[in-house]
Amino acid sequence: RELQNSRLEGLLEDVLDGGGQALVFVNTRRASQTTAEQLEEITASRLSHGERERLRERAERMVHDEANIVSRKLARCIASGIAFHHAGLSTLQRRSVETGFKQGLIKCIVATPTLAAGVNTPARMVIIKNLWRYSGGEGGMRPIPVMEIKQMMGRAGRPGYDSEGEAILIAKNEMERERLWNDYLLADVEPVYSKLASEPALRMHLLALVATEFASSWEEIIDFMKKTFYVHQLGVVPEERLWEMLDFLERNEFIEAHGERWKATRFGRKTAALYLDPLSALTMRRALEGKKGTAFSYLHAICATPDMRCLYLQRRDGWVEEKLAEETFVLDVPPPYDPAYEWFLSEVKTACLLEDWIQERKEDDIITKYHAGPGDIHAKVETAEWLLHAMRELARLFNFEMVPFLSKLGMRVAYGCREELLTLVTLRGIGRVRARTLYRAGFKTISMLRKARAETLASLPGIGMTVARKIKEQVG
Repeated sequence: RELQNSRLEGLLEDVLDGGGQALVFVNTRRASQTTAEQLEEITASRLSHGERERLRERAERMVHDEANIVSRKLARCIASGIAFHHAGLSTLQRRSVETGFKQGLIKCIVATPTLAAGVNTPARMVIIKNLWRYSGGEGGMRPIPVMEIKQMMGRAGRPGYDSEGEAILIAKNEMERERLWNDYLLADVEPVYSKLASEPALRMHLLALVATEFASSWEEIIDFMKKTFYVHQLGVVPEERLWEMLDFLERNEFIEAHGERWKATRFGRKTAALYLDPLSALTMRRALEGKKGTAFSYLHAICATPDMRCLYLQRRDGWVEEKLAEETFVLDVPPPYDPAYEWFLSEVKTACLLEDWIQERKEDDIITKYHAGPGDIHAKVETAEWLLHAMRELARLFNFEMVPFLSKLGMRVAYGCREELLTLVTLRGIGRVRARTLYRAGFKTISMLRKARAETLASLPGIGMTVARKIKEQVG
C-alpha cells in the first residue's frame, strides 16, 4: 500500500492510528534513547486513561526496583507508551519493556539490532532507520549484514493478531532506494561459517576431546574433525593447525604424550571442566605463581584473559594511565611503545569498574564514569564471578594459600560490597545497600541482629517492618 507520510513520525502515527504497534531499529544505544524521547508525544497522545494508569504503575515499579539513571530515563518513556531497548539495559529493565509491549501497553520500542536476535516481540510495523553501524574491529561504519536486516524484518506481523505485517527500510534518496532494493530486499543472506575455525574454539575443543578421552590419538582426532561442520565447509582436515594446537597444549602442560596417545594433566582436566579458554588458564596460572598481589591486581588478572570482554578505551579515559602509578600488578606490564599497551589499558579500565563495584560505589556513578548501562555492569560482574571461581579452583593446584583470598574476592564481586559486609549480604533480601545501612547502625554481625528488636531494625532507612521480620526469621 502507499503511505501518506514516509517520515518516521508519520509512519508511527499511521500504524498507531490503525491499532497496531511498531518496532523501530536504529544503530546505536544513544540513538535508541533519543529517538524514543523524540517520539514519545506521538504515543502518549494515543493512550487511553486506563493505559496511562497501568503504564505509570509500571514505570514507578521499575524505578523502585532498580533506581539508577537509566531506569529513570526509561520510566519516563514507558509512562508515555514508548521504550528504548538495547544490550546496556538490565535484565529487569528489558523484561519490563518486552512484557509491556506484548501486553499492548507500550506502543513502540526503539531498539538496537540485539532485540531482533532471540527476543519474541513481533509488531505490525517494523521500521529500520539505519543500515550502517560502527565496527570497532574494522575501523569505521559498515553496512549491517543482510541476515540481520531480514531478522529485523521478520518481526513484522503478529501471529494470531495480524493478517500481514509491514517492514520498512528508510532510504535518504532515490539512489539509496535502489541500493536497498538490490542489496537487501532481493539479496540472499550471508553464509554461516563454523565457529570452530577460530583459534580459541579450536584449542578449547581439542583439550576437551583429550580431557574426556573422547578422542586421544591422532587418528581419533582426525576422525572426529571429519564429522564437523568446520571441515565440511573447509573441504579438508587442517592437519597443520591441529598439530600446532596440540603442540601448544603439550608445551603448556595441558596434555602429555603417552606413546601414540595424549592424556590430559590435572591442569588440563581442570581447565576443560571449568570451560576456560586454555589461554585464560595460562594467564591465571602466571598470576598465581608470582608473589601475592592486591585485590585489584587479581581483578586485572581475570580482565587480562580472553574470556573477559574488556571495555573500550575512550578519549576521556586519561585517568586510566594515572591508575597505573597507584597499583601493583601480578602480571607483567607492557611498555607504552608496545602494541599490546592499549589493550592492557582496556584491561585496567575494566578492572577499575569491578573495583568500584566492590568498593560499593553507587551504580549511577559507575554508569556515568564508564558510560556503561546497568546490563553492561551486570555482564562484567557475572563474568568476573565465573573467572574468579575458576582462578580459585586453579589455585588448588598451584597456590593453595590463595584459595580463601579468592573465595572472599569472588563473594565481594557477587554482592558488590566491601569485605566487612560479607556476613550481612548473605541474608535473603539484604543487598549491599541495606547491609551498609545495618552496619552503620551498629548491627555488624549475625549475633547483633539476633539480639536486636524487629522494631529497631524496621526504623532504619530502607528496612521497614517486612524486611526486619525476614531478618529476624533468618537469624533466629
